[in-house]
Amino acid sequence: MQRLPDTSLTVALASGGRDHFGWGVDRYLAADLYDALNVNTRATGNWPKGKAPKFPAWPRPAARAKKKTAPSDKPKRVGVADIYKKFTRR
Repeated sequence: MQRLPDTSLTVALASGGRDHFGWGVDRYLAADLYDALNVNTRATGNWPKGKAPKFPAWPRPAARAKKKTAPSDKPKRVGVADIYKKFTRR
């Protein structure tokens, strides 16, 4: 599948589920901008007692956990001789 919009349901399901539906580059950028403004406000504000409040981050969909492969699951290295044997075996 190529050239699908990043906000499509197919891309969302491939990314981790329906929570990702509608989350394209523009929405991630807007959420990052919101968080950056909160960090800037927290860093430059004149807060009473010198303690800045904690601003919540914009909620984002959780990323799908990657499967860990066991060392025994690694494919065996194939050399040129092995490939030659497969093609000449008839």
